[in-house]
Amino acid sequence: MDKIGLVRLEKLNFLSELCSEGILTISNEGNLSIADVKNKASCTISKELVRELAKEDIIVPNASKKAAGQTSGRSLELLVAEFLNATFPKLSHLRPGNWIIKKFTGDGANIAQYEQYAHLAELKQMSEEMPKLLVVIGTNYSIAPDVVVARKPEPDEVINGTDYLVDELCALHSPIRETNNKLPILHASVSCKFTLRTDRAQNARTEALSFIRNRKGRTPHICLVTAEPLPSRLGSIALGTGDVDCVYHIALNELREAIFNLSQADEKGGYTETLNTLDLMIEGKRLKDITDLPFDLVM
Repeated sequence: MDKIGLVRLEKLNFLSELCSEGILTISNEGNLSIADVKNKASCTISKELVRELAKEDIIVPNASKKAAGQTSGRSLELLVAEFLNATFPKLSHLRPGNWIIKKFTGDGANIAQYEQYAHLAELKQMSEEMPKLLVVIGTNYSIAPDVVVARKPEPDEVINGTDYLVDELCALHSPIRETNNKLPILHASVSCKFTLRTDRAQNARTEALSFIRNRKGRTPHICLVTAEPLPSRLGSIALGTGDVDCVYHIALNELREAIFNLSQADEKGGYTETLNTLDLMIEGKRLKDITDLPFDLVM
């Protein structure tokens, strides 16, 4: 394949940046930084994944000590935001708009800067003035996503650019009209988890439910990006009806090829079952590659 698409090229740049920033590394024992060193399958799959990445000229560097979890998480968030900024705007012919793509900053109350969640600022103020209200409304309306994609409302001259569509007596409440609303509309929340342990998968589910329950208006896309190598752990959030729209792996094609290679050499059949679990999530449209993410956000 001589010609490489921009989105795949940006994925390779994304993976290279993870390596150059010391986030995706190999330990002195040969374990990838996403591996759970206490889990044999996790280490074996990760080592095979390194070989697959090398075929794409992604050379994972050695490091005597892997980066702290918080450092890895923050770097992943920033690089996912950069990847989306490099790809999603290129699809403007499929999804036009004035877009904001960035790492979310501030505490969970800052979600009120987006149109669907603006009312949460009033709830916060009321609960501070009358603490007894917390008994009734609770405190689970504070939401802090990792990466956000938002659309700015449009002035009427843009809406009426091709036809005279709106006047002063119609569409008086739609937030897409700048005359009705000045706040950006949250289009997507992208949660970033470098690896998945039980608590991280549960945190992602809780955050997704908060987005759904506390909104006024349309629910934003709710996605998860991860580098987790174990299909069983990916299944902890990907399988089922889904609190998130979809889980996106930073190197799904390479991960599948790595597990396929292991299954071919495994006489006991353990990795064949692991491959079946992975394929179940892929065929069930619950697990995709990160290159699918910008296209899915177009929908």
